[in-house]
Amino acid sequence: MSIGWMIFIVATVGWHIGLYGMFRKAGIPAWKALIPFYNTWCMVQKMGLKKYWFFLQFIPIAGQFITIWITIKFVEYFGRFGFWQHGATVLFPFLYFPYLGFSKSEKFAGQAVVDNYKKSTSREWIDAAVFAVVAATIIRTFVFEAYTIPTPSMEKTLLVNDFLFVSKFSYGPRLPNTPIAMPFVHHTLPVLNTKSYVEWIHLPYTRWFASPVKRNDVVVFNFPVNDTLINDEEKFGSKVTYYEEVRRSGRDKVWEDYGSLIITRPVDKRENFIKRCVGIAGDSIQVINGRVYVNGAAQELFPQSQRYYRLQVPTGEFPDKDKLKEFGINVREEQGDLVQLGNTEWLVNITNEEKKDLKLPQGYVLSDFIVGFNDQMFSAKQLFPYYQANPGWSVDNYGPLWIPRKGAPISLTADNVLRYQRAIEVYEGNHFENRDGKYFINEREASSYTFKMDYYWMMGDNRHNSLDSRYWGFVPEDHVVGKASLIWFSWEGGPRWNRLFRSIK
Repeated sequence: MSIGWMIFIVATVGWHIGLYGMFRKAGIPAWKALIPFYNTWCMVQKMGLKKYWFFLQFIPIAGQFITIWITIKFVEYFGRFGFWQHGATVLFPFLYFPYLGFSKSEKFAGQAVVDNYKKSTSREWIDAAVFAVVAATIIRTFVFEAYTIPTPSMEKTLLVNDFLFVSKFSYGPRLPNTPIAMPFVHHTLPVLNTKSYVEWIHLPYTRWFASPVKRNDVVVFNFPVNDTLINDEEKFGSKVTYYEEVRRSGRDKVWEDYGSLIITRPVDKRENFIKRCVGIAGDSIQVINGRVYVNGAAQELFPQSQRYYRLQVPTGEFPDKDKLKEFGINVREEQGDLVQLGNTEWLVNITNEEKKDLKLPQGYVLSDFIVGFNDQMFSAKQLFPYYQANPGWSVDNYGPLWIPRKGAPISLTADNVLRYQRAIEVYEGNHFENRDGKYFINEREASSYTFKMDYYWMMGDNRHNSLDSRYWGFVPEDHVVGKASLIWFSWEGGPRWNRLFRSIK
């Protein structure tokens, strides 16, 4: 049984046992406290509240907070109006309710004590603010979170400054590794520029009601190689990773130059990335001439997925974005979608949908999409797993590479160690050593390894402008945040009205 389930069971049992004692003190048959929802009905009746408060509990998401409010009111009938007492009711009812129910010093005081108590205006505001923060934190952690697209790697499926809702329930809500943290910020406090969390308490990976990522889902996840980083977002951060700089300059040189800036981050505080999951655990992934193949089968071309094409134009023509829009091509020049190669030759980054519906006038010719566009910038040693695995490996001709699956074993060959050592050692927390060609895991010689987690392969839809799994490897399941589900707002010099409340495909 997972730790998450154990916590859930203990909290549920404690909540009901506490109510059992509280009901008995309140003169309500104690057995009624053990029946979910009937117990809140009994509280509503005992306190003389309007009956609609009971039914409001069944509203999705908001209903949870109605239940909390009902229990807070019930605690007040025990004469407990203090801020910390209400805080214990919200955060630790499985401990506080048994205290109220079974402590000889606690009595059910009834309606009279409630009628005689009057909160100050400041106290009303403090209670409202705290409740709002707690409610919003619970929603953000376990239900959904707002997310903004910062880069063009997913264009034109998602655009820069699209505002998304990310569903935490799609793959099961994940308990924070660092539960003690400042609400509403990710890893850094604004202005102070310090950590927004402390690691005095560090929870192991736990996901309630877990469900695997599906192939082709658009997923938000914590950037895996951001466990160690050079904390300078202008030059490094997630743009140039610590490991990339070590491969380029050597570890000693990196620590000599940037030692004071090098920090580590727990999984849940690593940078949020968004990509499309093109390969799930157990798949064999390959890119052939820019086309993704999974288990040997060519994958569908998404309508909004972008790639570069050569566009031949008549002499003297200048295909600016307004002219291209007449042909059915929407380019964003600031994102590098339109680049001049020669007097009559241009590079255009267009979607599969635009290519299918393209209407070019006479004299304009569009070639097949370009293969090897980024090959001059990235050698095989700069692509995961950072060695010449195959002389033909490149950005547009990559793999095949098997994606680790939970419970699946691999032989510890020299080639597999290069591909999977980081997963074994860093993501799954083992001590790994190579002693003269023999492999030791946690001080025991091993010829094979069985994975403890599922892994995923993420790629951006803007295939030639996306730093994705081809460059940094697998995404472990414990790094998965949630599924991008809805664009609720979009902005570019003003609202993009046609993108509001659009589902993400």
